[in-house]
Amino acid sequence: MHFKKQGMPEEGELVFCTVTKVQYHSVFVQIEEYGKQGLIHISEISPGRIRNIRDFVKEGKMIVCKVIKIDRSRGNIDVSLRRVTEMQKRHKTDERKQEQKAEKIIETLATQLNKKPDVVYKEISQILLPKYEMLQYAFEDVIENNTRLEKLGVPKEYAEKLEALVREKIKPKIVHISGKIIIKSYAKAGIDDVKTALSKSQKAEENVKISYLGAGQYSIIVEAKNYKEAEKRLKGSLEVLSETFEHDKNAEYRFERNEKKD
Repeated sequence: MHFKKQGMPEEGELVFCTVTKVQYHSVFVQIEEYGKQGLIHISEISPGRIRNIRDFVKEGKMIVCKVIKIDRSRGNIDVSLRRVTEMQKRHKTDERKQEQKAEKIIETLATQLNKKPDVVYKEISQILLPKYEMLQYAFEDVIENNTRLEKLGVPKEYAEKLEALVREKIKPKIVHISGKIIIKSYAKAGIDDVKTALSKSQKAEENVKISYLGAGQYSIIVEAKNYKEAEKRLKGSLEVLSETFEHDKNAEYRFERNEKKD
């Protein structure tokens, strides 16, 4: 990757590290984002007793670590492998993949312009990285908010072609929240009442889909650009049903959320 951060990492920061040397009680790593050396003490490799440190790390292996101590006067950086959760590891790995994708887009631009990728990357990153933590966030801004790269300072000869590549290669983020609606009405026109309420519920908010599962059960799926907006749409849609059935003595109504978000 071309991407590099300046200075020293912060305590608590997650970093990608390449194992460079494994000793009996410690591991030396290269912190990729900063181009600096770090150290993992054996106690920070894994919980519990470790018989052989090489069961967990090997030279050349890429791992995600957490910065736990920095001695700025000596330039020493202590990192931990055991303090990184699986969720943090997945998030950091996905972040790296997305930045690699952003760099590939710039490489494609360089090919189109018949220029060296390193030169084009340097020119563009010097403009965008002071404004965004990573290139991927600048490109997401183009997709999500229709931000113009030329207005951010990217030269005109790059901006239009780069925006076109970004829109071609990166799709808008969509998040989903889903659950199950249980409705049973014992009123004379109960079936029609349920159908009418479900139709109103689906139309109350954008990108809400309600489907029949059987035996008075229905699935609901909400799409949005982020979870905050998705939650708002879900709430608005379910309010229609709760207002109709929650206090109806001739009906049963409840909503069960699916725990997994994707």
